[in-house]
Amino acid sequence: MTSIDPKQVSTSKLHSYLLSAVAPRPIAFASTVDADGNPNLSPFSFFNVFSANPPILIFSPARRVRDNTVKHTLRNVEDTKEVVINVVNYDIVHQMSLSSTEYAEDVNEFEKAGLTMVKSDIVKPYRVGESPVQFECKVNDIIKLGTEGGAGNLIICEVVKMHIDNEVLDDDGSINQQMLDLVARAGGNYYSRAKKGFFEIPKPLSTLGIGVDNFPDHVKNSMVLTGNDLGMLANVENLPSAAIVEAFIKDLGERYPNIKKTTHRQKHKLARNYLSFGDVESAWKILLS
Repeated sequence: MTSIDPKQVSTSKLHSYLLSAVAPRPIAFASTVDADGNPNLSPFSFFNVFSANPPILIFSPARRVRDNTVKHTLRNVEDTKEVVINVVNYDIVHQMSLSSTEYAEDVNEFEKAGLTMVKSDIVKPYRVGESPVQFECKVNDIIKLGTEGGAGNLIICEVVKMHIDNEVLDDDGSINQQMLDLVARAGGNYYSRAKKGFFEIPKPLSTLGIGVDNFPDHVKNSMVLTGNDLGMLANVENLPSAAIVEAFIKDLGERYPNIKKTTHRQKHKLARNYLSFGDVESAWKILLS
């Protein structure tokens, strides 16, 4: 057995061990606003429920290991003492992953990820409309666990209102775990779908994905592409050029001779097929043809 003294390994290495060994972890999809009311949305897997009376959730935005900076979420809850914690199911996992991108402070991650902002009843932060369960919370306390990179900040939240999608409720009013279809975080690129097991999602581009807000309207408003499809498509640095699209379509000539004349709906279905194999680049070429 390998034995490790936490003081004898780098913080980044220890971080990797901890996240891989303590898994899967539920995800707090935390929505906040800054002092001026500007929205922010970010996921955190240091999260759980700790009390029912009072109803208490705790999540922890850690200081960044690489440069010891803090995340916008932490600064926002320090200023406003409010947060909405949205649960993450499989239907929005790629959009959730995209929202973890370190966009600039004035960027709205709801728009980047293509998620719906829903006004809360009690607190100022918005709810994620696509999340099946949403907790409006007041922040009771913030406990700082350290001052160096990797140190956590325990945000102790009291639930003041809870919203549950009727689609995940049984006739007796209880939550149906199969219908809820929660997703949890593990080490590396791994996630765990509660009812099916592990799968991988590549980390968002450090160079920043274009986001759903920069899609052509027919893609952004597609009736075929799912939220996960949009999340995958949004995690590209640039769209392919017209010349690259033309060369790709020319190569497809024998299989899809009328691709340029097909409807958006047909192109979206074909693009989904490419996305099912993780081929985002080809999907975009189809969509832009």
